Amino acid sequence: MKILVTGATGYVGGRLVPLLLERGHDVRTTTTDPDRDQPWWGERVETVVMDALDADQVAAACEGVEAVYYLIHGMGGDDFERTDRRAATNLADGVRAHGVDRVVYLSGVVPDVEDDELSDHIRSRREVERILSDTPATVVVLRAAVILGSGSTSFEIIRQVSERMPVHTIPTWMDSLVQPIAVVDVLEALTGALDYTGPSRHFDVGGPDQLRYGALLDDYTSQAGLTRPQVEVPLLPTSLVGTLVGSLTDVPRPTVEALVESLRHDMVAGDDDFWELLPEGHELVGLDEAFRRALAERASSPELADPMGPLPQDPAWASGGDDRPVLAKVVDAVQDVLPGS
Repeated sequence: MKILVTGATGYVGGRLVPLLLERGHDVRTTTTDPDRDQPWWGERVETVVMDALDADQVAAACEGVEAVYYLIHGMGGDDFERTDRRAATNLADGVRAHGVDRVVYLSGVVPDVEDDELSDHIRSRREVERILSDTPATVVVLRAAVILGSGSTSFEIIRQVSERMPVHTIPTWMDSLVQPIAVVDVLEALTGALDYTGPSRHFDVGGPDQLRYGALLDDYTSQAGLTRPQVEVPLLPTSLVGTLVGSLTDVPRPTVEALVESLRHDMVAGDDDFWELLPEGHELVGLDEAFRRALAERASSPELADPMGPLPQDPAWASGGDDRPVLAKVVDAVQDVLPGS
């Protein structure tokens, strides 16, 4: 199958492309910078220049493909919802123009609450779902909450907060239920979506463990060999927590703030229908194994690497972040949240 993968140099996309190649697909990827160094699998794919906000480039990228993976998300900033809307509309127009049969979109779990209670981040992803679904293509949406694996934004926040905070302060509003899923299980669901034969729909994807966010941090510290007492703190504003965590970690702050805002609600799968996308006999990776594999050392060769572990194309803030002393990061974080600092 000829497949277009947008966002192919991102965390999930960079792990999805080699899996698609391994399974015999012909892959086209996109880049906004043709002079950028190629990923380790770059010579095995066709790469075209595409800015998601350029309608002509998006349409050209869609020409001649049977399926599109849409792995592009805005994650913060003043205009990210408008940008998401425009990019998704361009993709939908390209799908219509070239008769693309299938679109697979990786979205986020949508809590069962009114629209005005959703975070901007989740509300925008649901709007993208609606835009893509308003095309003749079969649209398969996978909604995931916390994706576990070295280099995953959610995992790196957990890792860096745990390593840099001697005490975990958990706002009472944040101790909601989460259902993390290993990236290798997400990859299997994404590839399985190519063979799905039903009507357009979304699938919630979650791993075998549901637990409170505080318990998730506890489990990580146990696997990482850390001791981190937890203290519940009431009345901490969402914006303050987002700023503090964003300053403490090396993950881009707008991304952190968008994700923190989503933790007011339980982020768990509404059903387990996504099992029909998985290979027969597939077993989901449990939480302890996911943490263990994510914390492994980098493999000698990316071709031999476990997708749960670090890979060469991961962002600079992955694998625990930069080498600045932890105390310096904590001081910076405190200064960022103190008035007048």
